[in-house]
Amino acid sequence: MDALYLLIPLSAALVLVLIGVFAWALHSGQFDDLEQQGALILDLPQTAIDRRQDRVSAVTEQSPVAETTGATEKS
Repeated sequence: MDALYLLIPLSAALVLVLIGVFAWALHSGQFDDLEQQGALILDLPQTAIDRRQDRVSAVTEQSPVAETTGATEKS
């Protein structure tokens, strides 16, 4: 029973903190344009993050398998 005296105020404080974080996100514009942000991830350019990915993308672009299957990008 003594634990409830600690857990109830802590849970109430946690709820208030979560409401505050949600209010901050609403006020700062985090939820203004969800459709554009959702589509943005699909339209990102395929740039290499590091040198290893750059070599892998260069190999796959020149791969004969990609040419025969028609998996090359069309400009």
